[in-house]
Amino acid sequence: MNKRILIGILSIVLVGNTFGQLNKKTIQELSRQELKESLERFSEFLKIPNNGRIPEDIQANLAWSQAYLEELGYSTQVLSSNQIPHLFASKKEDSNKKTVLVYMQIDGQPVDSSAWDQESPYLPVMKHQVNENWEQIPWSNLQGEIDPNWKIFARSASDSKGPAMVFFTVLEILKKEGIEPAVNLKFILDFQEELSSPELAKVIEQHQDLVAADGILIMDGTRHVSNLPNLTFGARGIATVTLKIFGANRDLHSGQYGNFAPNPVFEASRLIASLKDESGRVLIPCFYEGVNLTEKDLLAMKQVPESKDEILMDLGLASSDEVGNSYQEALQYPSLNIRGIQAAWVGEEVRTIIPSEVIVEIDMRTVQETPGERQVSLLKKYIQDQGFYLISTDEPSQEERKKYSKIAAFSYRIGSQPFRAEMDSDFGKWLEKGMQKVFEENYIKTRQTGGSQPMAPFINILGIPAVSVRVPNPDNNIHAPNENIRIGNYIEGIQTVLGIITESF
Repeated sequence: MNKRILIGILSIVLVGNTFGQLNKKTIQELSRQELKESLERFSEFLKIPNNGRIPEDIQANLAWSQAYLEELGYSTQVLSSNQIPHLFASKKEDSNKKTVLVYMQIDGQPVDSSAWDQESPYLPVMKHQVNENWEQIPWSNLQGEIDPNWKIFARSASDSKGPAMVFFTVLEILKKEGIEPAVNLKFILDFQEELSSPELAKVIEQHQDLVAADGILIMDGTRHVSNLPNLTFGARGIATVTLKIFGANRDLHSGQYGNFAPNPVFEASRLIASLKDESGRVLIPCFYEGVNLTEKDLLAMKQVPESKDEILMDLGLASSDEVGNSYQEALQYPSLNIRGIQAAWVGEEVRTIIPSEVIVEIDMRTVQETPGERQVSLLKKYIQDQGFYLISTDEPSQEERKKYSKIAAFSYRIGSQPFRAEMDSDFGKWLEKGMQKVFEENYIKTRQTGGSQPMAPFINILGIPAVSVRVPNPDNNIHAPNENIRIGNYIEGIQTVLGIITESF
């Protein structure tokens, strides 16, 4: 008898019907059995460029995903807002089952191909580690024993085509084995997550009945530094600010005007330095106001296995900022980061000038208690209190230049909103049962990740919890050149999803 058929029969016997629980051994065997075909399919998916700013990229990825979901037996619809498409997929619902909405991010960050250690970020390569280096190995190696420590390098390998393909693979397994999930599944595929999903909220608002569910499973996000299988129950939001501080109305020769014309770099430096104390705490009044961690919260964070010293060693740092008493605690607070500074020229193009302006790019991560609009307002008031006259135009007028000695243009954007689900909700307990079935106690729950995800529209509009299943390895070079996913994480992701969606909710 064919091995796959035998496993399918055994799995059905184990659960007593065509949906429900599979045991750990069956889950492991089914995931290993499908791994080679899954990785080859994954390679083809990664070859499709996926910059969400490029309409042709969106359409190519939408077409591929739509065709594959339909091949897996799902009906699909394209839901558009402002001409931006989102893909929805579902099957006929069983009224005896709970319904889970699965969110997938398909787009990726832009690429600089010259910075990658391979021909193209869209030509995925498989590598193994030799001493301190990663060396390419042929895809034909998948024909033999697959080493879980091999990695696949490509744009979106981890963020987030990898997690999406993990779920697709589970659907493939269930289809081949004739096993139905223990829950109704709906899917929403996002092709502009890296742009903060500008039209997603409108799509959800317009199609509430269609996307209605009992909970949301987010297939996005990197695992905790321990690289243990990971459920994350929340994410911080993000707000960005661009501050342009003005000097003279043109660049000036430093010999002719030094000691006379103020250099805006020094003004910018004094402002930046005043934003935080030496321990890394933000000095803007009320910046952390409202964040109060309970004993229950602190206990949940203490159960996450991590060492501050080991994290510092990995990052090459002697000390950390003192916001919270641990890495986990630090992620529960809003943050302020200088993400870029631009003034004049450096390196081979350096020249002896006093620059006419300095651009300071700021990002602030927010939590539920500190919404983005409030944090931007606090920052703006703080800058004004330092004596700056703020304008909303690109350049000050001549009259403004005459009147004010400290002038800056202030613009901002509110991105994803923060969200957080209760760990002990029915949805959370269902997810835990699935995790325990596969990994026993060798997994972790994190209260909130430091990054951002566009889940607030689901939660606010639909009134349901959202939890992230973390698949990629923490050393995945997310958003950077040489992005990768470890094959061991990929197969554990398949096992995670198999364990969860075959568990009764």
